[in-house]
Amino acid sequence: MPSDPLVAQHVLEFPGGYTRTTGPVIGRFLTELRARRIVGARTAEGRVLVPPLEYDPATGEPVTGEYVEVGPAGTVTTWAWVDEPIEAHPLDRPFAWALIELDGADTALLHAVDAGNAKAIEAGTRVWPVWRDQPTGHITDIAYFAPEVTKIVSNVRAEYRLQAGGALRVFLGGIERGVFLGGRCAECDKVYVPYRLSCPQCGGGIGETVELPDTGTITTFAINNLPDPRAPQVPFVSAYILLDNADVPMIALIGDIPAHEVRQGMRVRAVWIPENERTASMANIRWFAPTGEPDVELS
Repeated sequence: MPSDPLVAQHVLEFPGGYTRTTGPVIGRFLTELRARRIVGARTAEGRVLVPPLEYDPATGEPVTGEYVEVGPAGTVTTWAWVDEPIEAHPLDRPFAWALIELDGADTALLHAVDAGNAKAIEAGTRVWPVWRDQPTGHITDIAYFAPEVTKIVSNVRAEYRLQAGGALRVFLGGIERGVFLGGRCAECDKVYVPYRLSCPQCGGGIGETVELPDTGTITTFAINNLPDPRAPQVPFVSAYILLDNADVPMIALIGDIPAHEVRQGMRVRAVWIPENERTASMANIRWFAPTGEPDVELS
């Protein structure tokens, strides 16, 4: 009968650390890292190797002994995303291993890139080194690379007061009372809403104020899928509504109907907030809702 395998546990450990010499080329590279500089070695053919090597891997010839400072920025040539870092990894959050061709170098350096998420890195991404606070002469003196800053987020808040002019005061005064006020041009006989002081078509003065009903017809509309605090739901509809007896439409929200059921020619009526809550504001009108009347055929 087969017997159980013999197993012996072995541990290879250097408690005081394993010391080895770096040689003149890697030693120069690490010394420059300690000074927060990245250098490469120039080959006889003029190529710059980063990290530097003692021999040109393409020809086998010794490098020239000339050191060239490169970077510090570079370009990602290829990368692999790490979703679950392990203890030995340089970062404790998801990151990318990437080959980075530093500016002025002809070969790529392998290092970690803290991109935040996998969608933020691709071949061609520009990255910069993030240095450790106390460099010691080790490749980890570069804690990681990070993408270039291409955008910033700023909190913006502006406070201002809008003072209504004469025509707007007249119109909003009507809205506060629950009516729409338009103006009739004495020259072209057109009725404009909101009320205004001069005719946009002929330039004539408007002296007659016309009280209009709060019913009208949808002439055109748009379905919106982005949230709006004024809207009854998402998606919602904003529409141009031609109030009865007016000659130009005004824009307003449409409510009390699914967005996909709104149509041109639909008859609608303003839905007002309670009278005791009204101010001189368009917020007095929640939205327009269907009246149930037959659609109007638009010319």
